[in-house]
Amino acid sequence: MTAIRLSLCTISRTWRHNCQSVQSFRWWTCRSYSSVSGHINNNNSKQNNRQQKHMRVMEEMLRRTVTPLPNYETREKSPPPPDSNILDFMHFYRNLDMEQRLAFLEILSREYGVDHRGASEMARKLVDTQIRDLATILQAEDRLRYSLTPRYRHLLNHISRAEGGVKFLVDLRSDVLEFTSKVTDSPHLRDLNSTLKGLLSEWFSVGLLQLERITWKSPCELLQKISQYEAVHPVRNWTDIKRRVGPYRRCYSFTHASMPGEPLVVLHVALTKDISDNIQSIVREFTTLDAVEDVEKISTAIFYSISSTQAGLQGVELGNYLIKRVVREMQSEFPHMTQFSSLSPIPGFTSWLQGFLAQYRKEGHISELLSEHELTEVEEATGAVSGVAAVDALRTLLASGDWLRSERLTRAMEPVLMRLCAWYLYGEKRRGYALNPVANFHLQNGATLWRLNWHADTSPRGIANSCGIMVNYRYFLQETGINGRAYLHNKVIKASDQVLSLVTQFQKNSKL
Repeated sequence: MTAIRLSLCTISRTWRHNCQSVQSFRWWTCRSYSSVSGHINNNNSKQNNRQQKHMRVMEEMLRRTVTPLPNYETREKSPPPPDSNILDFMHFYRNLDMEQRLAFLEILSREYGVDHRGASEMARKLVDTQIRDLATILQAEDRLRYSLTPRYRHLLNHISRAEGGVKFLVDLRSDVLEFTSKVTDSPHLRDLNSTLKGLLSEWFSVGLLQLERITWKSPCELLQKISQYEAVHPVRNWTDIKRRVGPYRRCYSFTHASMPGEPLVVLHVALTKDISDNIQSIVREFTTLDAVEDVEKISTAIFYSISSTQAGLQGVELGNYLIKRVVREMQSEFPHMTQFSSLSPIPGFTSWLQGFLAQYRKEGHISELLSEHELTEVEEATGAVSGVAAVDALRTLLASGDWLRSERLTRAMEPVLMRLCAWYLYGEKRRGYALNPVANFHLQNGATLWRLNWHADTSPRGIANSCGIMVNYRYFLQETGINGRAYLHNKVIKASDQVLSLVTQFQKNSKL
């Protein structure tokens, strides 16, 4: 810095001296940059060397543990790999960080997948056999099917037989799902995910699952997991979980012999006289813990929370089977029970609503969403001078939840939000099916979109997710099969008069 100051101070003396100063500064800068660059390059070189070393270790592990695909003729007689290889693979993978796991799974899925050249050759042979007898054609088809087996599938099968192997594969698929959704769109990883999902769907078929009722006498570790896994209405403390498995409540889970002590999907049920229209009456208001159930007061089963506990089992049908099994349990325990319904959250409604309001504001169609009276009420409650400003203020209040502090605004917004929510559940689609994932789940099960409930969940989460609205999906047992097929095959949603009336109001206002 001193040299620079001196150079600046004497810059007016001579042009030659100035040039010498500038040249000296440039020489110093270039030398410093060269030194820094050398240091950076040296660090990069070390990092690259470490990465290459990790890659060599990964490749060596896979060469040792992924056995070649046996010949078609000897596929049934091929000996399994040593147990030590399988345990080494599991131990090795568990000790990788997430970045290393991604690299490892990329190599596994890319280098040890299907032999595409061999599969193409088998496909050509199948075409050539079409003029032959049926037995020859069937054998050629079987050979082609076998050639399409990824090499790593045998490794996965062997892992499943090791102690803790099934749980390991469930967790491994969880990693694959995270990578394919957030990091990479690798076709090799997508194929690995498809293979894992197929295997897990077989291993976790409903006939292999055990229904277990959770009570206060269940192991402490299991109760703790039930509390931790509760994703819909968080458990506050031990007294809270004790109440949720106590009188007028039931808690069930599916378990699997290969994952002992690990609930796979958990269903909470409230035993009531009528179909509940708010969650506060279920999770906050309880009878005494030592109360004796009065059977005469129980005619309805309310499914108020269902949580999948294993991310790696995403897409494997468990929850729908659990509800059906629990219905049978309820009918057996309470033969006079006549009503089965969910009391479900509506995740995503508020975020959808924000985008919907923004779109209508941008297009200048605010009057199509709110009636003249409703718009006036919102303007006066928010202090806005115009409809556009009122909608902007409303969006801000919805984002913060502060709209509930104004009784006038709350009263004015009830009909607006109820019909918008009805449309969100009934009319907003993805590939022809309900956009809302909870709605899609219950509609696939054959439930009826039965009733929307205002101020049904006044918790901060309920307000943030769905403006406090909840919905009952009602299970009319004689109709669930018909409804489920109509939804899955023809994308038809069975809805009650209340819901359809709200949908009609929305369509009339918005000119849909």
